This record gives sequence, structure tokens and C-alpha cells, in this order.
Amino acid sequence: QVQLVESGGGLVQPGGSLRLSCAASRRIFSLYIMAWSRQAPGNQRELVAQITTSGSTTYGDSVKGRFTISRDNAKNMVYLQMDSLKPEDTAVYYCTVPGLSTWGQGTQVTVSS
Repeated sequence: QVQLVESGGGLVQPGGSLRLSCAASRRIFSLYIMAWSRQAPGNQRELVAQITTSGSTTYGDSVKGRFTISRDNAKNMVYLQMDSLKPEDTAVYYCTVPGLSTWGQGTQVTVSS
């Protein structure tokens, strides 16, 4: 069974930074594209960023230039570095394996002064 566990969310002021981490089951980590998605209250889930097994990245238009996704295959970890955060980035952030339709439990990010 695939398991994804996110951490690193919290409350941050506008313009601040946070780094999210996702620990993935070793069995699947090296085989699949990994991604971060988010869902704000009343909104649909949206793709934030994804990274292939070779490290190629794709970002949603709203986060380009501010967020950076990375992965450490040796540690079975995926990260999301979020800089220049805005109030509209407030959401629950999920680590996902799109190819397996698998999601973690989510971590809350709140951007507010």
C-alpha cells in the first residue's frame, strides 16, 4: 500500500517562506512522477507542481517563479519550497502520486498578517 506523509505547513506572513516535505513509500518512490496539489475552501483542487523521476518540473501559473519542487530519491522525499507567499496561497497542500491517484492526508498552509 502506498503511503504519503506531508509535513511543514503552518502560519506565515505575506512575503514569507515555508518548506513542505513529503515522505513516500520506498516501494513506489523511484517509479512515478510526484506532485503537490492544493485545495482552498470553496475551490477545486489544483495542481501546484510536479516532478518526473529524472527531475523535470512543471508548475501551475499562479506559483511560477515563487515555488520550487524537488525530490531526493535516496531519501524517498519530495519537497516544495514556497517563497514570496501570498494570502491566496492559503490552502491544504497535498502530496500526490498522479499515476496512482494517491494522496497524502494534507498539511494546512495559512498566509496571513
